[in-house]
Amino acid sequence: MSQPLNRDNHTQIPARPDLIRLGIGIIGIGTSGPLIAMSSMPVLSLIFWRNFGAALLTAPFALRHRIDRTGAKWAILAGVVLALHFYGFFLAMRMTTVAAGTALVSLQPIFAALFLKLSGGHIPSRAWLGMFVSFGGVLLISGIDLQISLRAFLGDLAAIISAALSALYILIGARAQRTIETATYTSICYFFCAITALPMAIIAGNELLNFSAREWWILLGLILGAQFLGHTMFNSVLKRVSPAVVSLIVFFEVPVSAVLAIWWLNQRPPIGVIPGIILILFGCALVVMRTRPNREALEE
Repeated sequence: MSQPLNRDNHTQIPARPDLIRLGIGIIGIGTSGPLIAMSSMPVLSLIFWRNFGAALLTAPFALRHRIDRTGAKWAILAGVVLALHFYGFFLAMRMTTVAAGTALVSLQPIFAALFLKLSGGHIPSRAWLGMFVSFGGVLLISGIDLQISLRAFLGDLAAIISAALSALYILIGARAQRTIETATYTSICYFFCAITALPMAIIAGNELLNFSAREWWILLGLILGAQFLGHTMFNSVLKRVSPAVVSLIVFFEVPVSAVLAIWWLNQRPPIGVIPGIILILFGCALVVMRTRPNREALEE
């Protein structure tokens, strides 16, 4: 199996095919926040069905490849971490505003860069600046809508923890895909994410089957959009591109979610959408500007 040529360069611009995959992925993931806000399905039930459905979709592709034991273990760990990330993110969407929740979850690239730094990687100072500039654009779009209440505070805290877990999930996914194909990785990861959520849902007494047709349609949208097109596209790029760069694209989730919220939830567009997107683009440009060669970040 060929190894990625540029995955350890944490500021290198992806090739055009991978940029297209990332573009599709961010549109897919951008549907997540509005759809979750529209759904009344219990959080753990939503996590279970979303990932179980995605695992079934990717399984036929996974069966065409061999399963490496080491890669499978990393994929299982990624599934557990993904379940915890989803739990925090879904709670945030229910306990705080969609704007505040998605903005705080967008801290993921900064957490990813921090984890890479702690694991021995080199992140140029200009890249750090670019990430904080992009995050400023996220806050501008969201309107920094942080409510002062215990419930909203806990929701904001859940979003921050979810961002850290999401960054960890991306890093583990990059490690797993050194020895297994993307289809195999996603099938195992999504299945064990579902298996992690199922007993939690049962213990919590959450309903698993008796939902309205509207809830099942929303769930189908999450499976096909946010999970299959979103997460799976991102995971496919991790075989060739640094987790820091893949995480960086998450900054665009906020403007995509904001635009979809106008259409689906009849929310007024935030005043800072256009200047916020400009800031995000400028920050991303700072990150991927040509720099000196970097040291490897993730060791075998």
